[in-house]
Amino acid sequence: QVQLVESGGGLVQAGGSLRLSCAASGRTFSGYAMGWFRQAPGKEREFVAAISWGGGSTHYADSAKGRFAISRDSAKNTVYLQMNSLKPEDTALYYCAAKRSRVGSDLISKYDYWGQGTQVTVSS
Repeated sequence: QVQLVESGGGLVQAGGSLRLSCAASGRTFSGYAMGWFRQAPGKEREFVAAISWGGGSTHYADSAKGRFAISRDSAKNTVYLQMNSLKPEDTALYYCAAKRSRVGSDLISKYDYWGQGTQVTVSS
Protein backbone atom coordinates (compact mmCIF):
# COMPACT_ATOMS: atom_id res chain seq x y z
CA GLN A 1 0.00 0.00 0.00
CA VAL A 2 1.20 3.51 -0.87
CA GLN A 3 -0.29 6.66 0.58
CA LEU A 4 0.04 9.87 -1.41
CA VAL A 5 -0.52 13.39 -0.12
CA GLU A 6 -0.38 16.38 -2.46
CA SER A 7 0.34 19.95 -1.43
CA GLY A 8 1.37 23.27 -2.93
CA GLY A 9 -1.78 24.24 -4.75
CA GLY A 10 -3.29 27.69 -4.49
CA LEU A 11 -4.46 30.79 -6.28
CA VAL A 12 -2.04 32.41 -8.71
CA GLN A 13 -2.28 35.01 -11.46
CA ALA A 14 -1.80 34.06 -15.09
CA GLY A 15 1.89 33.92 -15.91
CA GLY A 16 2.80 32.90 -12.39
CA SER A 17 4.33 29.72 -11.02
CA LEU A 18 3.53 27.03 -8.49
CA ARG A 19 5.35 23.92 -7.32
CA LEU A 20 3.23 20.98 -6.34
CA SER A 21 4.56 18.28 -4.06
CA CYS A 22 3.40 14.73 -3.52
CA ALA A 23 4.68 12.94 -0.45
CA ALA A 24 4.57 9.16 -0.52
CA SER A 25 4.58 6.75 2.38
CA GLY A 26 4.20 3.03 2.70
CA ARG A 27 5.96 0.72 0.28
CA THR A 28 9.29 1.50 -1.31
CA PHE A 29 8.85 4.72 -3.25
CA SER A 30 11.62 3.90 -5.67
CA GLY A 31 9.67 0.91 -6.96
CA TYR A 32 7.01 3.11 -8.50
CA ALA A 33 6.73 5.35 -11.50
CA MET A 34 4.80 8.51 -10.67
CA GLY A 35 2.37 10.67 -12.55
CA TRP A 36 0.47 13.91 -12.25
CA PHE A 37 -3.08 14.26 -13.54
CA ARG A 38 -5.64 17.02 -13.34
CA GLN A 39 -9.38 17.40 -13.49
CA ALA A 40 -11.21 20.63 -14.19
CA PRO A 41 -14.89 21.10 -13.26
CA GLY A 42 -17.14 19.30 -15.71
CA LYS A 43 -14.22 17.65 -17.49
CA GLU A 44 -12.57 14.26 -17.39
CA ARG A 45 -9.34 13.65 -15.54
CA GLU A 46 -6.37 14.10 -17.86
CA PHE A 47 -2.70 13.27 -17.89
CA VAL A 48 -0.16 16.00 -17.18
CA ALA A 49 3.26 14.40 -16.64
CA ALA A 50 4.97 11.19 -15.59
CA ILE A 51 8.40 10.12 -14.36
CA SER A 52 10.08 6.73 -14.21
CA TRP A 53 11.01 5.10 -10.95
CA GLY A 54 14.65 6.12 -11.36
CA GLY A 55 13.80 9.60 -12.51
CA GLY A 56 15.68 9.23 -15.76
CA SER A 57 12.66 9.25 -18.03
CA THR A 58 9.88 11.81 -18.15
CA HIS A 59 7.04 12.60 -20.49
CA TYR A 60 4.42 15.29 -20.70
CA ALA A 61 1.07 16.11 -22.15
CA ASP A 62 1.30 18.58 -25.01
CA SER A 63 -0.36 21.19 -22.80
CA ALA A 64 2.46 20.87 -20.26
CA LYS A 65 5.50 20.71 -22.51
CA GLY A 66 7.85 23.62 -22.09
CA ARG A 67 6.00 24.97 -19.04
CA PHE A 68 5.86 22.14 -16.49
CA ALA A 69 8.63 19.96 -15.09
CA ILE A 70 8.23 16.75 -13.09
CA SER A 71 10.97 15.54 -10.77
CA ARG A 72 11.41 13.23 -7.81
CA ASP A 73 13.55 13.07 -4.70
CA SER A 74 13.79 9.47 -3.56
CA ALA A 75 15.50 10.45 -0.31
CA LYS A 76 12.41 12.47 0.59
CA ASN A 77 9.89 10.09 -1.02
CA THR A 78 8.48 13.08 -2.86
CA VAL A 79 7.60 13.90 -6.44
CA TYR A 80 7.25 17.47 -7.64
CA LEU A 81 5.51 19.31 -10.44
CA GLN A 82 6.99 22.71 -11.18
CA MET A 83 4.45 24.74 -13.14
CA ASN A 84 5.50 27.96 -14.87
CA SER A 85 3.71 30.39 -17.17
CA LEU A 86 0.39 29.28 -15.78
CA LYS A 87 -2.77 29.93 -17.73
CA PRO A 88 -6.41 30.11 -16.62
CA GLU A 89 -7.01 26.82 -18.45
CA ASP A 90 -4.58 25.14 -16.05
CA THR A 91 -7.16 25.60 -13.29
CA ALA A 92 -8.00 22.15 -11.95
CA LEU A 93 -7.66 19.71 -9.11
CA TYR A 94 -4.23 18.14 -9.48
CA TYR A 95 -3.65 14.54 -8.45
CA CYS A 96 -0.50 12.52 -8.11
CA ALA A 97 -0.54 8.79 -8.75
CA ALA A 98 1.80 5.83 -8.30
CA LYS A 99 2.26 3.05 -10.83
CA ARG A 100 3.87 -0.20 -9.76
CA SER A 101 6.24 -0.24 -12.70
CA ARG A 102 9.53 1.15 -13.96
CA VAL A 103 8.02 3.62 -16.42
CA GLY A 104 5.08 5.93 -16.19
CA SER A 105 2.02 6.12 -18.40
CA ASP A 106 -0.53 8.63 -19.60
CA LEU A 107 -3.35 6.18 -18.89
CA ILE A 108 -5.34 6.61 -15.69
CA SER A 109 -6.10 2.90 -15.52
CA LYS A 110 -2.39 2.00 -15.26
CA TYR A 111 -1.94 3.67 -11.88
CA ASP A 112 -2.38 1.78 -8.64
CA TYR A 113 -2.59 4.51 -6.01
CA TRP A 114 -3.95 8.05 -5.99
CA GLY A 115 -3.80 11.05 -3.73
CA GLN A 116 -6.74 13.27 -2.79
CA GLY A 117 -5.65 16.18 -4.96
CA THR A 118 -4.61 19.78 -4.51
CA GLN A 119 -6.50 22.69 -6.07
CA VAL A 120 -4.79 25.02 -8.52
CA THR A 121 -6.65 28.16 -9.56
CA VAL A 122 -5.18 30.55 -12.13
CA SER A 123 -6.82 33.95 -12.43
CA SER A 124 -6.74 35.99 -15.61
